[in-house]
Amino acid sequence: MLTIPQVASVLSISRAGAYELAHSKNFPAMLVGSRIVVPKDRLLAWVDRKVSERI
Repeated sequence: MLTIPQVASVLSISRAGAYELAHSKNFPAMLVGSRIVVPKDRLLAWVDRKVSERI
């Protein structure tokens, strides 16, 4: 599991951008208690889908 600051770092975006992304419809974020976390494997799959869409 990755936290939003970790997602921001991995994607080279701001924390605010990562929080905005986490609240978007098809992004694989989930709530655990009051924390937003992203399963690492689902983040990688999401990135792969986004790259495929651009080709």
